[in-house]
Amino acid sequence: MGLAHSFLFICQKGSDALSKVVDLVRDLAESVVRELDLELFDVEYVKEGADWYLRVYIDKPQGVTLDDCEAVSQALSGELDRVDPIEGQYLLEISSPGLERPLRHEEDVKKSIGKLVQITTYAPIDGKKKFEGRLLAFENEELVLEEGKGQQTIAYGQVAKARLIAEF
Repeated sequence: MGLAHSFLFICQKGSDALSKVVDLVRDLAESVVRELDLELFDVEYVKEGADWYLRVYIDKPQGVTLDDCEAVSQALSGELDRVDPIEGQYLLEISSPGLERPLRHEEDVKKSIGKLVQITTYAPIDGKKKFEGRLLAFENEELVLEEGKGQQTIAYGQVAKARLIAEF
């Protein structure tokens, strides 16, 4: 009997349900961060151990402060309480995507031209899948990296993961 209840819980929290929660929270968060002159970077709803986490990543050109996170947390908490889109308990976390943030969308890649990046591809290109270098361009669905003394072109469709590399 316990197994049936566990299976039902997993089905109820399946990818479609999670996607709907994320989409709804993204809509709520977008209006909150816009009012605070911030950008919404991403929303995640994930289970880690026994706990569910609703993570909202915010950004702004000059960097995110603790005060920014607090303001979004207070405003978004009120909206989440009003709409109540999530069944059960969860922990709300508001943060910056960090210095080595993932580049999940084409717009993220475009904003990163001139910066150091790490790219992992689905399949090897010239015998390797991991590339690090300065992103020189993103045109015609291709990334151009300055890698060492040469350049590497990678089709956007081949990119499995991309992230910034912190420069100090």
